[in-house]
Amino acid sequence: MGVTGEIKKDENLQEEIVDNGVHLYSDHKDYIPPKEQAVKENLARFMGLKLGFMVHWAPACQLGIVESWALSDGDESWSRQDIDWTDDMDEFKQQYIDCNKTFNPVKFRPDKWAAFAEECGFKYLLFNTKHHDGFCMFDTKTTDYKITDSSCPYSTNPNADIVGRVFEEFRKKGMAISAYFSKPDWHSDYYWAKQFGDAVDRNVNYDIDEYPELWEKFVEYTHKQLLELTSNYGKIDVLWLDGGWVNPEIKKQDIRLGEVVNTIRNTTQPHLIVSDRTVSGEYENFITPEQMVPEKPIPVPWESCISLGEGFSYSYSDHYKSAHELVHLLIDIVAKGGNLALNIAPQPDGNLPEEGMKSLYGLGKWLKINGEAIYETVVCETLESNETYAFTQKANAIYMLYKYSDGSIRLPRSIELAISDPVREIRLLRTNEIIPFEKNATGITILTAKLEVAVSDAEHCDCFKIVME
Repeated sequence: MGVTGEIKKDENLQEEIVDNGVHLYSDHKDYIPPKEQAVKENLARFMGLKLGFMVHWAPACQLGIVESWALSDGDESWSRQDIDWTDDMDEFKQQYIDCNKTFNPVKFRPDKWAAFAEECGFKYLLFNTKHHDGFCMFDTKTTDYKITDSSCPYSTNPNADIVGRVFEEFRKKGMAISAYFSKPDWHSDYYWAKQFGDAVDRNVNYDIDEYPELWEKFVEYTHKQLLELTSNYGKIDVLWLDGGWVNPEIKKQDIRLGEVVNTIRNTTQPHLIVSDRTVSGEYENFITPEQMVPEKPIPVPWESCISLGEGFSYSYSDHYKSAHELVHLLIDIVAKGGNLALNIAPQPDGNLPEEGMKSLYGLGKWLKINGEAIYETVVCETLESNETYAFTQKANAIYMLYKYSDGSIRLPRSIELAISDPVREIRLLRTNEIIPFEKNATGITILTAKLEVAVSDAEHCDCFKIVME
């Protein structure tokens, strides 16, 4: 991935819009704002939520490898490194496909997931309804490769329609719902058609011009699944579409997205936000940097999707980011105007991994004290953030977030800020203590040396609320 990871639309569009399974992201200059008033309003509200609980989960989590990608021969160089029990890739692929026959997450408690997410400060859910492998975590009528089919031992469980139960429980907590959906479907015989042999890469494995009727079946199949998700599962705030190589400019893979989105918006979900990743245009209502944070603020709606562990899929030997890292990551993203979709991959038994949960609890503890500086804020245009300071803004307040180094909780004796507008007062959010300040030639000097509270009691970052006249 390059410095920014952007796809420049003034260059020739290449198939490599993903790098080792990680999507690049669209150039903000190609952004087209939604025209529907209900979508505009929902998008503004969504961008104020700031922190999303992202979940990748499917039967193949039992293998503890990267989800889906090892099925693609064109991605074998990076996606099959953890397949150490067989050298026979045909055997592996069948084992992967058959994971549904042993998937039985009896410890899955969607109510506990939702309560945990709320405790940790999350404001919306981004859940994987179907990844590239084609397995549906919802009760679709389009295929038997789904969580509610009798071939899956979990199909008799009261929570078997996992998408429905997760959406229901998170919605009870007042959280917005974002539905992840993969446009490519490597299990569908309309996309990777068996009659043409193995697919050479992640794309459709036949010439669409030569077999338009087969492609039309895939389009109808995709539309039916999207209509099911947006008709049978209550209010959906976001349709989050992965697999950006499925678009008209690459091998003519046109699923006529506008047709189905307009149907949805004219019926069940008039407010529906759509993020057609990397494709740009009117159906990419926000752009999605992946596993990275842009260097500078992006002047259009955006959301970084970043994993809590080393990858988005469950791994038995994963290493998780610390609470300190998560706090600083969230601050960096929010100060640049974005949202953070933070992915946690559940275990095969349905529990969330304990080590990852510890880090998220730490993030939640910090947000309980300092969330005012995060939620519903915008970029502070007058003050520039750096490695130590970050700034957000809302109403008549600027928030200065002073980021402590890991293991070092120290403030300078004073802090100078180039704020020309009159300041009424400054408070430390952690204690609500009023902090004295002085005007100077270039702005104000915050007299942090006169703090009465112990700085050593702080964690990760202190937040100063600067209230303007």
